[in-house]
Amino acid sequence: MTNIYLEVGEKKVAACALEWPGWCRFAKTEAEAMQILIVYASRYKVIALKAGLELNPGEPVVVERVQGDTTTDFGAPSAMVTSDTAPLDAATAERGVALLRAAWAILDEVVAASPNILRKGPRGGGRERDEVYRHVIEAERTYARKIGVRHKPFPPGDRNALTAMREDIASVLSQPSDGSPLAPGGWPSAYALRRIAWHVIDHIWEIEDRRE
Repeated sequence: MTNIYLEVGEKKVAACALEWPGWCRFAKTEAEAMQILIVYASRYKVIALKAGLELNPGEPVVVERVQGDTTTDFGAPSAMVTSDTAPLDAATAERGVALLRAAWAILDEVVAASPNILRKGPRGGGRERDEVYRHVIEAERTYARKIGVRHKPFPPGDRNALTAMREDIASVLSQPSDGSPLAPGGWPSAYALRRIAWHVIDHIWEIEDRRE
């Protein structure tokens, strides 16, 4: 059994696994979103294994439906769910961070193994590999502020700065939480883990799909 929630927008629906941060897929209907989420289980399993975890997905069970917004319709998870504001124990937080670290590591591996020029979409759009990587890092720097981590802009090739930022993110998110936002106007730990991991993983899969 895989506990999921559905984020229902006007144009798109997101199906996201609650216990597996970053495992989230979009489609036009609830049924299609749930189906594609399970299809992607084999790809998410690579991340789980990298984190030292075993993914054995069962039937998806919808435990909550939430209203989406324009961000949902754009193709990014946006809404918080009830469990996001519940206390988060240390073991769950550390497990989530292990999955996030695995996603970071696999992103680096995929970038290193992929050509910079990626296959274009049917209308000729899409960033190249290095542009995708820069986008992930810059978005992460923005997301970090939502949990009280602030770093100045840095070149994507500055591994020391990138490592420092990610270690600060991991340090904050690996701590137990009472479910309240980690910064004024920011995000609680559970939501931050899911949103940050999703963004990394979504672009891992984008690069993999567009290099073939």
